[in-house]
Amino acid sequence: MVSFFSRNPLKTLPPDEVKDLLDREAIHLIDVREVHEWNDGHIPGAVHRPLSEMATWAGDLPDDKPVIFYCLSGGRSGQALAWCQSAGRAVEGHMGGGISAWRMHGLPVTRD
Repeated sequence: MVSFFSRNPLKTLPPDEVKDLLDREAIHLIDVREVHEWNDGHIPGAVHRPLSEMATWAGDLPDDKPVIFYCLSGGRSGQALAWCQSAGRAVEGHMGGGISAWRMHGLPVTRD
């Protein structure tokens, strides 16, 4: 699979670009925040995989389209990205500013 991130494997994407990619079903969006944070609100269409449990799920990441991580502000998603890349996993980006930036852009959040 050819990735749209291939020129910059550590890509930091802005919320509006993530929203567009998510709407087009062009990415898997993974929330690496903890359970209580997820329950307080998350991005519709995201999958929850806490960073604290990464050792249990990192080997099961989908590979049919790019994976993008996000967290509260970008720190933990950057950690998840770096860990996956050092382990040879094909994760290529994260959302800069996390869900905080997403909310500042007025983008939707759900609690389903």
